[in-house]
Amino acid sequence: MPKTFKSKTLAAALALLFGVVGAHRFYLRGWRDVLGWLHLPLFAVGVWGATRFIDFGENDAIAEIALPLLGLIVGLALFQALLIGLTPDARWDEKWNVGTGRHSSSGWGAVLVAVFALLIGTAALMGGLAFGLQHYFQPG
Repeated sequence: MPKTFKSKTLAAALALLFGVVGAHRFYLRGWRDVLGWLHLPLFAVGVWGATRFIDFGENDAIAEIALPLLGLIVGLALFQALLIGLTPDARWDEKWNVGTGRHSSSGWGAVLVAVFALLIGTAALMGGLAFGLQHYFQPG
């Protein structure tokens, strides 16, 4: 069975936009990827924790456990988008495009995905720090 060409830019964009549900892993490794299937339940539990946090407040014991899973899976997706986007084309081809007869020439697309992953990740980190520090130092 011939191998199909794997675009680094597309893989990075999938990780950035739909990485929380494992889309980039399914693109690269196929539908049988166990870790790809693990993304979806972690994301679902994290969203459930976020809704419980909104509904019941910060003292909800379930939200304390479930909400960090949302941060974990979003952070993991952003990190993978950054990692894929900054992988050199030659190394990418050695891993994903051996035997396809094509070579990657990703250009600025993959770099822009990496920049957006850094921007989103930094904004999320700063927001999380501001929220956490506000509640830590808030009297009462």
